[in-house]
Amino acid sequence: MRFIFADSLDTIDPAYDFVADRNGAGRTVHRDDQYPHEFLDQAPYDGILVSRGIVGDARHPGKYSEAQLMRFRREGARRFLRYPLERFPDSVVMGDCGAFTYRNLPEPPYRARDTVEFYADGGFSHGCAPDHLIFDFDDVGVERALTDVPEDIRKRYEITLQNGVEFFAEAARLGPGFTPMGVIQGWSTRSMADAARQLAAMGFNYLAIGGTVPLKINQIRRVLAAVRDALPNTVRLHLLGFGKIEELRSLEDFGVTSFDTTSPLLRAFKDARKNYWARTADGDLSYYTAIRIPQATENNKLKHKALEGSLNQEAARHLEDAALKCVRAYATGEATLDQSLDAIMAYWAALNWDEENSPSRRADAAARQRQVYSETLADRPWEHCGCRVCREGGVEVLIFRTSNRNKRRGMHNLHVFHTHVNEFRQETV
Repeated sequence: MRFIFADSLDTIDPAYDFVADRNGAGRTVHRDDQYPHEFLDQAPYDGILVSRGIVGDARHPGKYSEAQLMRFRREGARRFLRYPLERFPDSVVMGDCGAFTYRNLPEPPYRARDTVEFYADGGFSHGCAPDHLIFDFDDVGVERALTDVPEDIRKRYEITLQNGVEFFAEAARLGPGFTPMGVIQGWSTRSMADAARQLAAMGFNYLAIGGTVPLKINQIRRVLAAVRDALPNTVRLHLLGFGKIEELRSLEDFGVTSFDTTSPLLRAFKDARKNYWARTADGDLSYYTAIRIPQATENNKLKHKALEGSLNQEAARHLEDAALKCVRAYATGEATLDQSLDAIMAYWAALNWDEENSPSRRADAAARQRQVYSETLADRPWEHCGCRVCREGGVEVLIFRTSNRNKRRGMHNLHVFHTHVNEFRQETV
């Protein structure tokens, strides 16, 4: 089972100065920045997925700048991502249309022909047909027929299948080096199984299951069971946007060939608690909460409080400096755990002060936060990881602060998760 990382220009500046909190001198975005597979000692995934909706084009802008878009189409995905097959043998570059980016449109802005051209220009090894998201999902015991669902759902279902027919025919001109992937969308296990059957009959031998992001794991298991039963074993399955990464066993149980996710990186700065990943002695994933020490003069919450007169920004800056110094001193053995926690929580109180909360509630919240931070610092997890992020950054990796720091922690998480996937694969061989 392969782990494919869904990229969104997730790079860091390798020369970033943690103490000064600034980029390296003369840094040029993208040219000097590095992707996870460049910065880490080994690529922390088995392939990269690039969404057409993220890349964008003249009519439908994405995350790429116009210059980046032109270079991507001119140079191809591997060269643009600096992910050459020679250095990363057996890796894949997969594409999809980024259905979530056009979810509110009546139909996809892309057609089969221009999608094939996009994959050809990018030199993709695998590519998904244009699909249209279906958000409904029937509960157990409720199985609506195609004639019973609302017109919008029926149209999205039919558009996805018709695009599959056209895409498979168009993709033939890319030759045997390209693997076309049909996309399964549906509102129930039965409709998804029916879609899988039809796509396989078209000739697809690799299918991607879409629309599962909002589903619970038991619902995903039901979908996988129905789809797998509808297909011959020779047809491979990919799960698009699988964020419930603690449930890898569910994928293996139903013969899933690959999945893509951004969860390890995104949780580094979007999860309230699970920011830094580690592994237990028995091989399970475990998590730590990063220490939030935002920039006093840049944080929007603090700036707002300063403007309304409820916070002295200069005093906040001194609390910020004290928190940073104490965390670093603790890492080098020059401060005790309690001294560090005192400084951290003094700044935390300034950042999270809310006049609508009662003093007792504020005290309870502070006590809980102090305990969480105490567990992070007491275990010193940065000392037990050999990845480049932790070797070079040390305790800085556990400080929740700027994008370069947080994405570094995300790259560490990718390293931990890929190690977890590799060992999981070995266990199931």
